Parts: sequence; C-alpha cells; structure tokens
Amino acid sequence: MEEEAEGGRVEVGRPAVVLVCGSLIYYHCAYRESSLLSLLSDVLIVLLCSLAILGMLFRQMNISVPVDPLEWQISQDTANTIAACLANTIGAAESVLRVAATGHDKRLFFKVVVILYLLSALGRVASGATVAYAGLCLLCLYTFAQNSELINRFTSRFSNRRDSTGGAQDAI
Repeated sequence: MEEEAEGGRVEVGRPAVVLVCGSLIYYHCAYRESSLLSLLSDVLIVLLCSLAILGMLFRQMNISVPVDPLEWQISQDTANTIAACLANTIGAAESVLRVAATGHDKRLFFKVVVILYLLSALGRVASGATVAYAGLCLLCLYTFAQNSELINRFTSRFSNRRDSTGGAQDAI
C-alpha cells in the first residue's frame, strides 16, 4: 500500500492502520458502551495472551526470542521532544485564551467564543466518541490526500492555471 512520489517514498498504509485502530476503538467505546479503561484492559489482555502464545510456540520450536521487551526504551531526547511538544501545545492554547480574555483583540475573542459555542453544540448533538472518531477519519483523509500522487498532480495543475491567469491580471 505504498505509492512513490517525486520526493521519494510516501506511506499511505499508515493512515489506513490508524483508521482501522480508530474504528475498533470507536466500536468498543460507542457501540459496546465501554469505557477507555475497559478498552485498555482488553488491549493489554490480548497483547499478553498473544505474546504468551508466541513465546510458547518459539519454545516448542526451539527458537530463541528475537527481541527482549525489557530492552525496549525510549531515549532521553525522544522523551524531551514529546514533553516539549506537549508543553508548546498547552502554552499556545493558554496564550490564545489569555489574549482573548483580556479583550484587546476583539476579533480573536469572537473567534474563540464562536468555536467554543460550536463545540458545545456539537457536544450536545453527538457523543464524545463519535466526535473523536469523525476527527480521526478527517485526519486520515487529510493525510491520505496529502500523500496521494493524483491529488498532488491535480492541485499543482490547478495552482499553475491560477498563477497563469493571475499574471495576466497583474499586467492589465
């Protein structure tokens, strides 16, 4: 499921895997009406049983375990990057809300009020799991469209056409 683009290899399978995982999470939380804690427990049980069966199979076939899960660690740089990304996101949201709350930027204030009102209305209409799943589907579609060679060709053709007409208007 990989396509090759001008800049090298582009993965299309990653959005598909995320969409499948999101669909399973949505099914577990919305249709079965289970909590996220129940989902996490089920995932860990399936993972533990799968690894146990795989370990017994390897032992039966006299094959050594290829990877020791106890050796899996993330580097300090990766942990720092994750923490910095989270801190930047929270800081940016706090900054926007602070500026909106002071009232100095009325346009930003009205944008924040409208977005919060729309989110509130959306929360009354649909469950949180449905909204999260719809967001995940849109994210996967966006990622797929961004990586799709056909869509890239179409957008480049459209932008070239717009640039050529824009240049004629500027000359007038």
